[in-house]
Amino acid sequence: MAKEIKNLKDLQNTEYSLRKLFEEAEDFLPLLGTDYVELYVGNAKQAAHFYKTAFGFQSEAYAGLETGLKDRVSYVIKQGKIRLMLTSPLGEGGEINRHINEHGDAAKIIALWVPDATKSFEETTKRGAKPYMEPTREEDEFGWVIKSGIYTYGETVHLFIERENYNGLFLPGFEKWESHFNPAPVGLKFIDHVVGNVGWGEMNKWCEFYAKTMGFAQIISFADDDIATDYTALMSKVMSNGNGRIKFPINEPAKGKKKSQIEEYLDFYGGAGVQHLALATDDIVATVSAMRDRGVEFLYVPDTYYDDILERVGEIDEDIEVLKKHGILIDRDEEGYLLQLFTNNVLDRPTMFIEVIQRKGAQSFGVGNFKALFEAIERQQARRGTL
Repeated sequence: MAKEIKNLKDLQNTEYSLRKLFEEAEDFLPLLGTDYVELYVGNAKQAAHFYKTAFGFQSEAYAGLETGLKDRVSYVIKQGKIRLMLTSPLGEGGEINRHINEHGDAAKIIALWVPDATKSFEETTKRGAKPYMEPTREEDEFGWVIKSGIYTYGETVHLFIERENYNGLFLPGFEKWESHFNPAPVGLKFIDHVVGNVGWGEMNKWCEFYAKTMGFAQIISFADDDIATDYTALMSKVMSNGNGRIKFPINEPAKGKKKSQIEEYLDFYGGAGVQHLALATDDIVATVSAMRDRGVEFLYVPDTYYDDILERVGEIDEDIEVLKKHGILIDRDEEGYLLQLFTNNVLDRPTMFIEVIQRKGAQSFGVGNFKALFEAIERQQARRGTL
């Protein structure tokens, strides 16, 4: 198992680099990347319009009554290598309705692209993963895919998608979604990581789940004194697969003077689930600027954050005044630096949000920014009366 890194200082001093840690993951489960993320939402048509308008996604595929589905409808949107599937029920009752009633709109499925979905299912379930879907072959005139799946924290699911023998647009049962409204992309390229929130004392359990059932390695660990403000705290560990393409930070609440953002999430979500998607860009200034112009709201970062930032992170390529204008956060590790910014919650419940991240060599997750980030979230919690 990979050597545990306690904080950024240890990360800089240890002989193990993150690349070395990636190599130490037991890769009995080859993962080629994130295939798509499926959100269960109350109105898929309107949700798709929102993510297209605000985040620059493009119409790709559709499945519903017109394609033979009777119980649900799904719109698939794409930008770069990122695919989101937005799914709504078409009638009362059923699993999707129950999930929305209990959790609100939410990321239900994190689908992973694999070379062998049958082997992926067998390897994970024999190590203790709870089955969600037995290996199933789906086909149409463009070929066939094999899908299987397991449960992870809460009701979140990992689907394994084997698509080597499929030449269609997305998956069997979907047709091309023709739309005259396709706003220009904002520069989002791929999913950098997906963050999950779990309950009190459950972080280690789920990190062990990823290590045991999926062969992941723990690459970074943050204790409550690393991620704390005057009022709230949390703990976090980051799990990665062998090639480093799939990274899942896992958060749990820690004791503080007031209710943390993780506790607020658990209360409103009704348990463990996906907190945010981190989407990568090659030009965060252009991406954030375009998103702001389209109405996306970001967490407020006070000007004082930038007073001594260059003393902490060293020389950077970007104009600090431009980053300050957009509230973009900066952090550095031994590999380089990163730029990041977080949206306000994108749902009515204070649960899911989006992170925009640009890596300039850095492989860490912005620990130096946590205090500023969580203070910004606390300001919103105070306004909601949930701090």
